[in-house]
Amino acid sequence: MQLQISDLRSGYGTVRIINDVSVGIKPGEIVAVIGRNGVGKTTLIKAIMGALPCMSGSITYRDNDITNLSAAGRARLGIGYVPQGRGIFTRMTVAANLTLGSGVGSAVAPDWKRAFSFFPILEKRLPQLAGSMSGGEQQQLAIGRILAGRPEIILFDEPSEGIQPNIVQEIGTIIRRLRDEEGLTIMIVEQNLQLIRSVADYCLVMDKGQIIARISPGELEDPEVAQRYLAI
Repeated sequence: MQLQISDLRSGYGTVRIINDVSVGIKPGEIVAVIGRNGVGKTTLIKAIMGALPCMSGSITYRDNDITNLSAAGRARLGIGYVPQGRGIFTRMTVAANLTLGSGVGSAVAPDWKRAFSFFPILEKRLPQLAGSMSGGEQQQLAIGRILAGRPEIILFDEPSEGIQPNIVQEIGTIIRRLRDEEGLTIMIVEQNLQLIRSVADYCLVMDKGQIIARISPGELEDPEVAQRYLAI
């Protein structure tokens, strides 16, 4: 397994949100974490990235125990994170944001050409303040910033949030290309059913801080299944 999570418990302060989650992800897989709002999806991905502490259990990445490693340390190992809300620095230029990508993986300098190969618009916007870009362009910048490093796995948290449908479709295409062309492993927390069905190899369903089911994306085409797990 590239990423192995075993009996993980995590949360905020003394409040436990994640309860005994165990899951293994193989290299090159695209895994969607789905479920209703408030069931712990974002908390799980933050715990994997190291933004939240592990109360108990373990996280192993390429046979290295990273349970107590800082978020920066995990990034240097090649774990990229695109947070909910994009997390770009709005008062910095596109160029300055891309430069921060060198903290991911073994990159010593940001590989802007790699980011431009997926998002050509970024090359045209280098001197522009990131905060003046549209929501879709900011999401492209957030992903491009990670690609400017050398990630081996990317954790996405709600990449479709606040994005117009045509850009969501483009992001889905990019996610598939990242796996097919770059060999990256992807974990994506998402609510958009169309995006989930278009990219995921399989879905892990969360409820009350636990993984309760593993289903295929095609099963979400059944309204009863979607209603049961997503309440839509």
